[in-house]
Amino acid sequence: MNEFEFIEHIRPKTYHQPSLLYGVGDDAAVYQFHQEATVTAVDTFVENIHFRKDTMSATDIGYRALAANVSDIAAMGAEPVFYLASIVVPNTWSSEDIKDIFSGLAELATQYRMDLIGGDTVSGKELVLSITVIGKVDATRLRYRQHAKAGDVVFVTGTLGDSQAGLHVLLKELPETHPTFKDLIKKHQRPVPQVQFAQQLGIISRMALNDVSDGIANEAYELATSSQVDIHIYDETIPTHPLLHHFTKEQIEKWKYFGGEDFELLGTVSQKEWPMVQRVATSCNVQVTEIGKVTEVSKQQPTVRVLKEDEWTTLQQLGYTHLK
Repeated sequence: MNEFEFIEHIRPKTYHQPSLLYGVGDDAAVYQFHQEATVTAVDTFVENIHFRKDTMSATDIGYRALAANVSDIAAMGAEPVFYLASIVVPNTWSSEDIKDIFSGLAELATQYRMDLIGGDTVSGKELVLSITVIGKVDATRLRYRQHAKAGDVVFVTGTLGDSQAGLHVLLKELPETHPTFKDLIKKHQRPVPQVQFAQQLGIISRMALNDVSDGIANEAYELATSSQVDIHIYDETIPTHPLLHHFTKEQIEKWKYFGGEDFELLGTVSQKEWPMVQRVATSCNVQVTEIGKVTEVSKQQPTVRVLKEDEWTTLQQLGYTHLK
């Protein structure tokens, strides 16, 4: 079974703790003890699967690992406050390397006033970094994937495909000092979670959010499935970095839909409140683009369709998945 089938297999039918608001099935689990909800997200990063020594410094590895988790917290509309870091250290990594990884973690954490509150360190055959982030949010401002409704605007922040383009530059040993590729490399090594933007969206009464970690194809299907709706995307409106024109049409197509690791936000909001989202984006200096709409389910299962060159096609769910 693939990653999504496995998650569905282990999803609990019932929960025992009354404080749990939402468990398996979104970017993060949510539990509440008082008025403020606590949001928790965890990710594990394995050497040569999620990162490579030849494409990232040890500091970049730590920075990027925490950014991925912070992006999950942002997708829930929450503020990150604490994090835990557990690491498996092989003998191929020096103590200085490990210190640099934690320096990268601390660098990003400082930007969001996050505190390191625990973790674990053990030896092993390959480097594995596991990060847990804890956030908080007013319970009335939580964002779930299941909140999309027919008639909503579908939008995305930033540009898509940058991270995979940056990785391609690094792996192909293209001149990374070339000024045209610096932005793409930075997007891969030092992504910026959209925390401030997501928090400012607290004024919106209803919206669905998903962070773009596995490509918008996967993320759009997660929104559609959770909300039991169809999502229609207009290909020509998907924002890409101007520098992607250096690559082939096939590469651009693959990266913008299936590349992932851009850690932007994909969301849906009512037509009425879409102008408010645009105003928040302007105030936060964040690019936001309308790329489609939400419709009623037209078949037995929710689907994501793309309009390209006046022809509608079903978008395949081909973003990265583990266990496939």
